[in-house]
Amino acid sequence: MDVLRGARDLALPDWMVFSGAVYQPVLNHLTGRPSGHGLKDFDLAYFHSSDISYEAEDAVIHRAAAAFSPSMRARVEIRNQARVHVWFEDHFGEPYAPLVESAEALTRFPCSTFAVGVRMTG
Repeated sequence: MDVLRGARDLALPDWMVFSGAVYQPVLNHLTGRPSGHGLKDFDLAYFHSSDISYEAEDAVIHRAAAAFSPSMRARVEIRNQARVHVWFEDHFGEPYAPLVESAEALTRFPCSTFAVGVRMTG
């Protein structure tokens, strides 16, 4: 909830928290484990297509650092989904067509179990 509140307060365009940050606590609850068990990081996505430079994304990452406690800062990974296609092939070795919104990223996850995202609106 702290990550969701922090993300909401940042007011990033088309943002969502997705993947392990969502499914891992659910699986932990279902298996009787502590909610944070196995949770490495919190993936915070946003979509801002008017500037897909590394510098623009880095500025958002630095601005977001103030929104989270020092212990959470290193665990929140923020990525502009509008620029994933710029670096994906170099990092993973296969092409990645540009996205049109954050939710579209979920359709490209290799396993549907991981393809979940949430955002807080209120």
